[in-house]
Amino acid sequence: MTHALPLPDFTHERVEVITGRRSGLLVAVALHSSVLGSALGGARLWTYPSWTDAVGDALRLSAAMTLKNAAAGLDAGGGKSVIGLPEGTVLDTDRRRAAFLDLGDAVESFDGLYRTAEDVGSTTEDMLTVSERTAHVVGLPDSVGGSGEPAGPTSSGVYASLIATLERAVGTGDVAGRRITIAGLGQVGGRLAQRLASEHAALTVTDVDPAKRARAAELGAAWVEPGEAHLVPADVFVPAGIGGVLTDDVIDALDARAVCGPANNPQAERAGAERLSRRGILYAPDFVVNAGGVIYLDLVAKRRGTLDEIMGRVAGIGDTLRRVFDEAETRGVTPLAAAEGLAAERLSVGAGAVTPV
Repeated sequence: MTHALPLPDFTHERVEVITGRRSGLLVAVALHSSVLGSALGGARLWTYPSWTDAVGDALRLSAAMTLKNAAAGLDAGGGKSVIGLPEGTVLDTDRRRAAFLDLGDAVESFDGLYRTAEDVGSTTEDMLTVSERTAHVVGLPDSVGGSGEPAGPTSSGVYASLIATLERAVGTGDVAGRRITIAGLGQVGGRLAQRLASEHAALTVTDVDPAKRARAAELGAAWVEPGEAHLVPADVFVPAGIGGVLTDDVIDALDARAVCGPANNPQAERAGAERLSRRGILYAPDFVVNAGGVIYLDLVAKRRGTLDEIMGRVAGIGDTLRRVFDEAETRGVTPLAAAEGLAAERLSVGAGAVTPV
């Protein structure tokens, strides 16, 4: 499920929009900020109603990456790339390869100011194709010595955030018996659901792909149709698909004590944070919650620490979120405003500052 989202203020350093010479597809690369270092953000392959929607997505996502990387304490700026598919387009193997070669050329034109990685719709194998045209790509397959799929670390960070959210919303981080609704059973949502099921959470799940219903049965989770997930009574509602699901109507009907999930830009409007607050629903900002993958990719690529140390940084996302909740309460603002303040503080200090996680 997708919704039209507003464009962010245009504060980007550079945006390139091309028609790929091999694939004929729109390729957009948006560099929002390199204040903290070479920008890092994935490459999304998605179907859009028009080319302007694809470019708008790149603008929104790249701005969110600046916040995410800053709040995570990384020496990395914010950027994002999008390969836009016209509605009804189905890529065969050759054209898919052509599209990611085109992306590689576009990334290379940024001379190292932007590094790409896999994202929604793309894979580590696609990044291997990108690497034929540029060295500025991370998250290559394990088989070639790369860091591999980052969904595991992303899911670990979401889990740490969920525990912090439960502590604040219900008074304990114990998930056993807690009612948790996960909207989206992709790479991250599926991993999270598996972990929560093993810890005896009372799970309700959904996905736009009806075939995922079999996965719900395997997990012992209740299944609900996507448009009804927010109506299920829950301690935590977990948006784990495409952004924009928290429209005004959904927020007004949402039967949950808190929202905490990996979906980028889940609020259809920025005012949604205030709307959630007025309803007494705790909101864990997405760009804090879903930072595990980018922490993993950036630190592995830069060889900053052992795997255990890097995963410790990922687990520290929970403490960052606790700090956000504390700051929001102290200042009398929403957690979103507090998290943006944390990112702004880091951006003002610059690269090499002490990290918050």
